[in-house]
Amino acid sequence: MSAQGLGIRRVEAIHYYVHDLERSRRFYTEKLDFVEVGHSGSALSEGGHQRALLFEAGACRVVCSTPVGQGGRAYRYLQKHPDGVGSIVFEVSDIQRAFTLLESRGGTPVHEIEITPAPNGSFKTFVITTPFGDTTFRFVERQGDFPLYPGFEPSLPARQTGNGLGFTHFDHITSNFETMTPALLWMEHVLGFERFWHVEFHTDDVARRAREVGSGLRSVVMWDPASGSKFANNEPYRPNFKASQINVFHEEHRGDGVQHVALAVADIVSSVRTLRARGVEFMPTPGAYYDALATRLQGLGLDQLREPLEELRELGLLVDGDGHGRYLLQIFLKDSAGLYGSAEAGPFFYELIQRCGDDGFGAGNFRALFESIEREQQAAGPR
Repeated sequence: MSAQGLGIRRVEAIHYYVHDLERSRRFYTEKLDFVEVGHSGSALSEGGHQRALLFEAGACRVVCSTPVGQGGRAYRYLQKHPDGVGSIVFEVSDIQRAFTLLESRGGTPVHEIEITPAPNGSFKTFVITTPFGDTTFRFVERQGDFPLYPGFEPSLPARQTGNGLGFTHFDHITSNFETMTPALLWMEHVLGFERFWHVEFHTDDVARRAREVGSGLRSVVMWDPASGSKFANNEPYRPNFKASQINVFHEEHRGDGVQHVALAVADIVSSVRTLRARGVEFMPTPGAYYDALATRLQGLGLDQLREPLEELRELGLLVDGDGHGRYLLQIFLKDSAGLYGSAEAGPFFYELIQRCGDDGFGAGNFRALFESIEREQQAAGPR
């Protein structure tokens, strides 16, 4: 029997700790067309020892924080890791109910529910620890008019409108683990999530070369059926465990953590054209992927796509389907270290995804992403 849900409405935000806040501001506002809607007030900056900016596009929010002196959460995180996701924010319908359920199932709250009053409502929140390395989960409930977060002040952005790329919401969050079973059990028995999808494979090199090179992974997607929130979870797969890009992430991030976040987009072709024109770099896809694509799509019952195959090849878009005529399109930005040429920027990256009826995770594209990351890591060398 499935565990009772927490009343999650959505993944509202990710909280990203960075060394260079101005670099993040340029990336989100100039490249991804987010609008800066808030910033930390003096009390939060001084009391929390960190300066923060809040960016928004569609229903996607990203908080970026950088240390101010020593002692704050951002400082402690960045003493251990490069730039990375330090917290994931969930909006819930009833925070007291969520708190009670989590604590009764063995969840570990960092503090009691905190309530910040407002003239027309209140903001309620608490944080729990997780098996996701040093990433915490924050739960929030708003009553009335409380658009930002406690300690934040509205920004006066250079422009009032954004999101020209058409982001709608966070589609899924992917995390890497040296061993993922504890995280899966925690998500099932503490969060009340259910298993949605899984895959395991090795690269073709393993089969062709008697397992002397190449590597693989195991991946399990967990989800909250009520909200549709999905979390993909990866671990390295023997042989050649240490060569797996999942293990390489672990070494570069210096621990388990969030590898990438998928932004759902309404028109991925238009969005990627715009991003490429702005100089945003993506993980490359080999020409052989597109040489075999028509045959693979026939096997998936996708003889006719709205998008021409040559356009997919030109833009580097990946396509997969569920075998019933439904499909998805996706592409992966280079990781932050690759985008900025700096190891301290970290191995985190974004995915863009457009779902054309397919709510799953195509195994073919999963392999293509895996192999693409490994090519990038081999080309970059040690960072």
